[in-house]
Amino acid sequence: MSETCPREAFDDLDDGRKVLLAEALADPRAVELGGESGEREGPARGPRLGEAQLDVLEHVGELEERRVVVLDHRLALERAHGRVGRPALHRLQQSAGSEQAKPAFQSATVVGASAYREENTSKMRQVIAQRLTESIGPIPTFYLTVEIEMDSALAVRKQINATVDEADKISVNDIIVKASAMALMKHPFVNSSYQDKTIRFYEQADIGVAVAVDEGLITPVVRGANLKGFGQISKEVRELAGRARERKLQPEEYTGATFSISNLGMFGIKEFTAIINPPEAAIIAVGGATPAAVVRDGAIVVRNMMSVTMSCDHRVVDGATGAKFLQTFKQMLENPALMLM
Repeated sequence: MSETCPREAFDDLDDGRKVLLAEALADPRAVELGGESGEREGPARGPRLGEAQLDVLEHVGELEERRVVVLDHRLALERAHGRVGRPALHRLQQSAGSEQAKPAFQSATVVGASAYREENTSKMRQVIAQRLTESIGPIPTFYLTVEIEMDSALAVRKQINATVDEADKISVNDIIVKASAMALMKHPFVNSSYQDKTIRFYEQADIGVAVAVDEGLITPVVRGANLKGFGQISKEVRELAGRARERKLQPEEYTGATFSISNLGMFGIKEFTAIINPPEAAIIAVGGATPAAVVRDGAIVVRNMMSVTMSCDHRVVDGATGAKFLQTFKQMLENPALMLM
């Protein structure tokens, strides 16, 4: 069998055999395939395809691919010689025309700009917008992230919840509130606020806990969280969050925090950054605790790891100060007994 490339073999044919071969590729019944003599049976049939041309026909492959190879040659020859009316050419032209007629992409109907409605902003939303604008603009903010192994904290929660009624069960966030409050007592600059000519240091940890409501985000405050146990913190957070969703909080219950916590772990968020709520010096953004492979004592083990990112006001919290606070916070959660000291 010939080793000639099918496309090169086709190009070497004379015009008459190109037309004949194109017709054979489009419909094998339209031509007579025969030997080397180059004769067709019957006076009106013209020359037959020889063995070399049969090799070309055999190598071309699938019908659709064969049509692509010969279509340009066939159309050029027909235009050059003024030949029209051949059944194979008609079928090829119809096929090519139908493919070209199909648009590659049909755009959606243009209906103009979207309609919209406007609602008056609530007082709460106005305060949120004002606070965030005050924070992200003038406050020089930097971010620190730490990974915390939560297995011990989860074990403590499980032990406590196994011994109390349903209404008294605690959440992971309650433990995080307590750990942050205890760490703040060891790092006073993180529990402070910048006051232009002075820095105000707070004597207790008033922790703002971010709660999502229909009108936005509000931070009810757990006063003196460093002085309270898991159970009391849990009850206060549950009560404050419930009244926040019912719009029954008094201003003194959601203002005046010294530090805030935003936890999106329950929504499957692994890591994010939060915006500082002025005049506070910092806020932590807490992701979910998920199983991950880590190395402990040279062995790969699975631990529940939680990512925490702290946004810091650089006017009062330096990088080293923020890092030391996160170290203490991490130690508290990885060794919950330290919160009792």
